[in-house]
Amino acid sequence: MSEQSRPGVKAVKLKEICIKESSSLRQRDLLAEGLFPVYGAAGIAGTLNEYQIDKQYVAVIKDGAGVGRVRLCDAKTSVLGTMQALVPRDSVMPGYLLHLVRSMNLGSGFTGSTIPHIYFRDYGERTVLLPSMDQQALIVERFRQVEGAIGILNMQLAVLDDLVKSRFFEMFGDTVYNSKSLPVRKLGELIGFMTSGSRGWAKYYTEDGDWFITIKNVKNCSISVKDIQCVDAPKSKEADRTKVKEGDVLISITADLGRTGVVTKEIAEHGAYINQHLACIRIKDPSIIPMYLSYFLESPGGINQFL
Repeated sequence: MSEQSRPGVKAVKLKEICIKESSSLRQRDLLAEGLFPVYGAAGIAGTLNEYQIDKQYVAVIKDGAGVGRVRLCDAKTSVLGTMQALVPRDSVMPGYLLHLVRSMNLGSGFTGSTIPHIYFRDYGERTVLLPSMDQQALIVERFRQVEGAIGILNMQLAVLDDLVKSRFFEMFGDTVYNSKSLPVRKLGELIGFMTSGSRGWAKYYTEDGDWFITIKNVKNCSISVKDIQCVDAPKSKEADRTKVKEGDVLISITADLGRTGVVTKEIAEHGAYINQHLACIRIKDPSIIPMYLSYFLESPGGINQFL
């Protein structure tokens, strides 16, 4: 039995179940201590003394970095001009609309080096499934339970991450007192090459055939698959400078300051580059292995003691 033929499930166009609200608000228009929140791409960006929408709604990033990402916004709030607000009609629950729009993957499939945009006039024409309100409530509750479980697992991972760092510190001590009398070297003596990434890799596209990747983020001494994207890498000095090799230690220099990761053989063989959020350390001394340096930098005695 198809989804459309299930009792209480209708196939409709997205534009039939929500209303798009636009905004011309800019960051400089916001107040520090207004009465009503204003959402931006990263969450609440500021406040105003008036609001744009009086009920719960779904906000979609319509262009630039994070295009297509969605969030559920509270009633009596507004959005910046970089966002589109989708206000649910009476036939759809706000929580169901959130998961519905999220499942549409609006940010995928962009090509070229220009800033990506999405338009409601396009994706509003897409056919979606609309169950009964009771079914919607059940779906929203199931997603709530899944997200709750994910939140618990993330907290457990954070605790285990701290445990690893603490264990490393217990094994090797700190660099100030060196209670274990281990050989000490200055980091600068071990480095053969060091560079920061390029803002030029902030625009991505995917193509068939040979491909390159850009590494956006590192965490827990590793590089996650979700943190790499395909990128057009022209032949230039800038590309050569930001191309990484197997064994390079990468350090986050913006969000998640001090997080590290080591470039694997598989990643390096595809041709990998770092963007402006990362710095690269290339070790010249064979007496230290990259993964050890990565763990050290994330330990309490490493770079994090200066953050």
